[in-house]
Amino acid sequence: MALVDWLVVAAYMVFTIVLGVLLSRRASKSMEDFFVSGRSLPWWLAGTSMAATTFSIDTPLYVAGVVGSRGIAGNWEWWAFGFGHVLLIYLFARLWRRSEVVTDAQLIEMRYGGRLASALRGIKAFLFAVPINCIGVGYIMLAAVKVIGTLGIWEAMGIAPGQQVGGMDPKLLLVIGLSVFVLIYTGFSGLWGVVITDFFQFFLALFGAILVAYFAIKSPEIGGLRNLSELAQANTSFDVLAFVPLSFNGEGLFSVAWSAFAGISATTFAAYVFLQWWTFRRSDGGGEFIQRIVAAKSESEAVKAAWLFNIMHYIVRTWPWILVALAAVVLYPNLEDKELGYPMLMIDFLPPGLLGLVVASLFAAFMSTISTQINWGASYLVNDLYARFIRPDATQKQLIVAGRVASIIIAVVGAAAAFFSDSVANIFRLVIAIGTGPGVVLILRWFWWRINAAAELSAMLAGFFVGLFTSVIPVIMVPDFGTRLLIIVAITTVIWVAVMYLTPPESDETLIAFYKRVKPGGPGWSRFREITGIEGASLKAALKRVVAASFILFGLMFAIGASLLYDFQTALWMAILAASGGLLLRRWSKS
Repeated sequence: MALVDWLVVAAYMVFTIVLGVLLSRRASKSMEDFFVSGRSLPWWLAGTSMAATTFSIDTPLYVAGVVGSRGIAGNWEWWAFGFGHVLLIYLFARLWRRSEVVTDAQLIEMRYGGRLASALRGIKAFLFAVPINCIGVGYIMLAAVKVIGTLGIWEAMGIAPGQQVGGMDPKLLLVIGLSVFVLIYTGFSGLWGVVITDFFQFFLALFGAILVAYFAIKSPEIGGLRNLSELAQANTSFDVLAFVPLSFNGEGLFSVAWSAFAGISATTFAAYVFLQWWTFRRSDGGGEFIQRIVAAKSESEAVKAAWLFNIMHYIVRTWPWILVALAAVVLYPNLEDKELGYPMLMIDFLPPGLLGLVVASLFAAFMSTISTQINWGASYLVNDLYARFIRPDATQKQLIVAGRVASIIIAVVGAAAAFFSDSVANIFRLVIAIGTGPGVVLILRWFWWRINAAAELSAMLAGFFVGLFTSVIPVIMVPDFGTRLLIIVAITTVIWVAVMYLTPPESDETLIAFYKRVKPGGPGWSRFREITGIEGASLKAALKRVVAASFILFGLMFAIGASLLYDFQTALWMAILAASGGLLLRRWSKS
């Protein structure tokens, strides 16, 4: 990196800190201002912040690794969550906004009653804030370390490979430095600072990804988009370009062609599409997304925010990453660590000034996600542990101080996780594994009165421990990812169903209060509709809109991708699918 590159990066860092300090007054009014922005976020800010949260420095590295080892179809590992995110638009956004919680763990004592509900709230808050959240923080920091290592900073500072600085590993020092920087503006400004910096960080990060794709693809070795597909396929021993690992057998049937793919078995692909998204712990929204939803100005603003997130996350942002990954396949066919393809393209093809801008964009992506993870994790520790169990009489000023202390704790534990990690993709799969299982309970609790606190607690704990054991303990480790998820879901389901029927249901008093506040729909609450005289939302109508919106989302995403890869026949079919979804959505929304 040249001097001008470092000046660009430094200017961005200063801008971020100044913005955080300027917004600190807004975050200092109350705990709700610090963690949910006083419930006053407009939809465009909340939705962009949700998209920025899922775009971190690890994401383009992860996509480069997935495409390089499993092809474009390997992205179903995260594309499949699109079905759940469409559910968020039409099924859950309004329900979450009506609850007016600060964290999703707080909902537990609205939905359930008694000591078990209190225990579940505390356990969930700790489990999500510390082990699960900090593992996520760790792999994001790991990606930052990889990128900075690729930039040659160690060599520029005269540090040889394996050399220690002040008796410490340079990797540890780097992780500490990154953590301290993010803590400065996160601790000052709370969620206000997070979402407003997210807005700038998202578009900067997206522009950076487009720049890398443009300069890599127009290089003499590739010669433009028209040549990219052919060259990428020639450099791989598997079908790198297919959107799904399916092949037409000529008899009018589709069969899974896993033998043509590297790293995607039939069971794994089936688990992505049919299992993962509705059994994962984010099946009814996800903690960070819920934080933005409940911070929105109104229910309609929450729905718009969820739609904007889906558009930005899947339709807009997918293809710059994949194009860069395909370029890396062409330009670095023998690269051992496929995840390094993205930063290597930056170094090799971007001119001075633009390199600094793209590096700043990656730092922006890193900070947007880390700041969210820190603020969100701290919200559990303060709202669901400190204020609920330790200091229920704490003043707003004390709660804000506790929030800043909790932010430091989350950052420190996350940095420790990064120090002991080596693969972004492997940790991503671990996060999915330990969070799989309880998702079906999280969905059903909104639409069936019989789900009780014991069922949710047993599902959460069973999913976490079965996922952990089958992922890290050699004796019982399940190598095939799809089979692993199936085992986790099967064991977890048997446990929570048995526990639910062996324990009493929640009291009518608790259930009536919940129904009056949230107004859920579906046949599972018919008795309470009769008792209260309040009509809930139509579950059938919402599910029809979910189907139509899914056609729009995936149709547009694949139509754009196929066009960029010069597969115009597929692009036409996908455009027809999206248009059909639009017509259905318009018709069903009117009815």
